[in-house]
Amino acid sequence: MGLFSFFKKAGPKPPAVKDAPSSSSQDRTEAANALKAMALKNVITGLNLPVENLDIKVNDDHVIVTGITTSQTDREKAILAIGNIDGIATVEDYIQVNTPAPEPESKFYEVKSGDTLGKIAKEFYGNASKYPVIFEANKPMLTNPDLIYPGQMLRIPNID
Repeated sequence: MGLFSFFKKAGPKPPAVKDAPSSSSQDRTEAANALKAMALKNVITGLNLPVENLDIKVNDDHVIVTGITTSQTDREKAILAIGNIDGIATVEDYIQVNTPAPEPESKFYEVKSGDTLGKIAKEFYGNASKYPVIFEANKPMLTNPDLIYPGQMLRIPNID
């Protein structure tokens, strides 16, 4: 459980949703936040991340996510899938991991200009050829090891 910060202006735009008509500015803001929450929920389900009882609440650029999953990996992927959407600055995580022996938490790394997965692997593992470990740890959000961008957050799993 925790609060994670993201680069608000990085990542893909959230899936388009139509604005709901409403009368007041507050009603429009609440409706927009509800539509963003629905779009983010669709991102998680579209990536086939197994989070039961998934609930997402949005307050402008702040997201609160709750649910239950069976692995630390799926928890971290859900956090990153939400946080790497353009316009999201923070994700407050309350996803529970129900497993007898959870794996250790991964490190999160913000991609900088000029980074490659090989360069990041060299920094964390001392060997650039271990970049597939990072690529695999970030699937299905990453579909190509050459398509990372500055501001994107990546999972860096612990390896022995």
